Amino acid sequence: MVARKLLVQHRDSQFDLDYDTEDGIEVLKFQLFSLTSIPPDEQQARTKISLFCDLLISDDSDLDAVTGMLRLVSIGGEDGSETVRIEGHDDEGSNAVPIENDNSFEQSDEELARMLQAEEDALFYQQFQASDNGRAFEQRIRPYVTQVVMYEDRVRQEAARRTVPMDELEEKALVSLAKEGNFKPSKVEQDHTFLLQLLLWFKRSFRWVNSPPCDYCASGTEFYGTGVALPAEIQFQGSRVELYRCSVCSKTTRFPRYNDPLKLVETRRGRCGEWANCFTLYCRAFGYESRLVLDFTDHVWTECYSSYLERWMHLDPCEGIYDNPLLYEKGWGKKLNYVISIAKDGVYDVTKRYTRKWHEVLTRRNITTEPIASNVLSEITKGCRHGFAPQELSLLNDRDKTELEKLERGLHSLDDTSIQLPGRQSGAKEWRKSRLELGANENDSLGCFSCPIRKCVDEHICRIYNAFYPLVSHFVDNDLTKSRLVEVLELLKRLLLDLSKMSFRLRRVLITSDSYASKIFTHEMLPPLDDLLVALSLKVELQSDERLSVCLADDPVKTSIALPVTLDHLDEIVDNLKNCVDFPKDSLTSPLLKLNRISSGLVRASGEELPFGIATSAFDGIRNSKWEEPNGAKGSWITYETTDGKMHNLETYELMSANDAPERDPMNWVLEGSNDGGLTWYILDERTSQMFEHRFQRKVFKVESVEHPSNAFRFKFLSVRDVEATPRLQIGSIDLYEMPS
Repeated sequence: MVARKLLVQHRDSQFDLDYDTEDGIEVLKFQLFSLTSIPPDEQQARTKISLFCDLLISDDSDLDAVTGMLRLVSIGGEDGSETVRIEGHDDEGSNAVPIENDNSFEQSDEELARMLQAEEDALFYQQFQASDNGRAFEQRIRPYVTQVVMYEDRVRQEAARRTVPMDELEEKALVSLAKEGNFKPSKVEQDHTFLLQLLLWFKRSFRWVNSPPCDYCASGTEFYGTGVALPAEIQFQGSRVELYRCSVCSKTTRFPRYNDPLKLVETRRGRCGEWANCFTLYCRAFGYESRLVLDFTDHVWTECYSSYLERWMHLDPCEGIYDNPLLYEKGWGKKLNYVISIAKDGVYDVTKRYTRKWHEVLTRRNITTEPIASNVLSEITKGCRHGFAPQELSLLNDRDKTELEKLERGLHSLDDTSIQLPGRQSGAKEWRKSRLELGANENDSLGCFSCPIRKCVDEHICRIYNAFYPLVSHFVDNDLTKSRLVEVLELLKRLLLDLSKMSFRLRRVLITSDSYASKIFTHEMLPPLDDLLVALSLKVELQSDERLSVCLADDPVKTSIALPVTLDHLDEIVDNLKNCVDFPKDSLTSPLLKLNRISSGLVRASGEELPFGIATSAFDGIRNSKWEEPNGAKGSWITYETTDGKMHNLETYELMSANDAPERDPMNWVLEGSNDGGLTWYILDERTSQMFEHRFQRKVFKVESVEHPSNAFRFKFLSVRDVEATPRLQIGSIDLYEMPS
């Protein structure tokens, strides 16, 4: 066997191709066909395959004469013929040496040869199984071509925009970027992140309908047939009406399946057809290039072009999942055949984006032949683009070409085995089961087995925790009562809650003589509060009307990040104070005050749930977030590496239980340290049979081995509270505190 790595350049595109000369010239032809769409029988007449020394390759004996790895440097001749040029090379750019008996190449090549043979067989049999014309294929697509035109209507777009809490979503988008350390995002980054927030908002605000509640008594209903559409229903393309009988009052509830997204903006309910239809309108309303995607095996979703990713991105509003096109084949277990995206400027066969089993998919594409299907789509697209300016047509044609090349490259890429894709979540379980869409992932979650290294952007947490020291010490040093401190803290919480409810760019609270704020910002209290205001990016300002106000002092996103941390910490301090019998000077330590917190480290974990249960969620200082390990019940780990390798003597650490599911709480664990960045480890602390009695409970653990300066820490969680009840582990927060310097 001689394994070869080929670099194929077809016109302006480039593809990697692995090839074994023992497979013969016919397999090479099919490999070239899969990349260039030049059928093998046409390659004989149109294509020359030549070496850098201009040796013509026409049969297996010519290939046998070739030694070394090859580089296919071009396909496409100046005279209209298609020429394939090959040059010798190895992986490091030097002259090639044959790779003999490489098992990994052999296995890969054998698998590729089998797939190519399967594709050839499927295309051959398709000629006999498929219809001779594309009428049935076209009839499946045509209604959606009319459908997407409605997304361009300004009235519909404006109706959609009015329902969106734009300020809230924009704030969430900017906060999510800031948590990654990006406080000055570009317009492209903001647009991309806003789209993701729009998807998540839509998922929360739209309602899935298995069977609608009774219109008269709100009880459950059962389907019993279909009815004739009323004029008011037909007005919004609700020609199909399902009828449901109430199980209590026996009255009939109508469920029109509206196709006009304007009506869906109002009703906000339906199944996947309504969800994708309405969400695609929302995407267009905010200016995103969008497509409605039709899966012939009965599902619909959306694609948007992401300028940030420089490619089309999959978004499923029913599932709230984005940029995971293998969700259906790999997660749900769907047997796909045709996946067609429809937009105002054309229709596109994007099936190859959603499969890594193209040779199997081909066997199910039997409505018509591939050439006829391609011609149908081309004709529909031509009609959609009728009247477009030449410059716009040129741009669209270039984009189409680029997309086709990316689809081909993606088809032969390896699966990301670190991503765990869930089965279908939308719809009643029995319905999903009947459709064989539950999948094999028992966790029903989008997870990651091999997490990337993530940076903790949490310096603001340390500033907030430290800022309470001068405030509390002011009361201790001046022998002020604990009840007075609690009163001030509760008024402060009220102020911050009021600020949090305002538009994030316009936060301001007036301090009038008769307002609650005047009880906080007295002359004697301003100095102790100064550090806290700075940590919150707030200031006390004298307005032009001579009134004082609390308002933004800096980037409003900094305040957005700091507010939830401060509010949670205020609650904890107040609770701790209420449980204190005395209020002495030595109370200015943990658990009342949290000083010397370690921050800005690099975090990695054995697994995490996407997008909300990622590893850094354990270090973000927010009560309602958490790190969730989908497969961590019987063993998992999370590491924390300090900034610039700085050494810390760990004095205590704190774990907080998450918001729900006590069976997922950690019960047994080992905390290790390392002084060489994680190359070697030593034990700092061990705990067994730990129980969190309630949700959001914080437990502080003292480290006895304090004579071990470390620049990396690793928690090895051995088991959760109930390993039989769950495969998951979850932790609300992890905080590390070093000894005072």
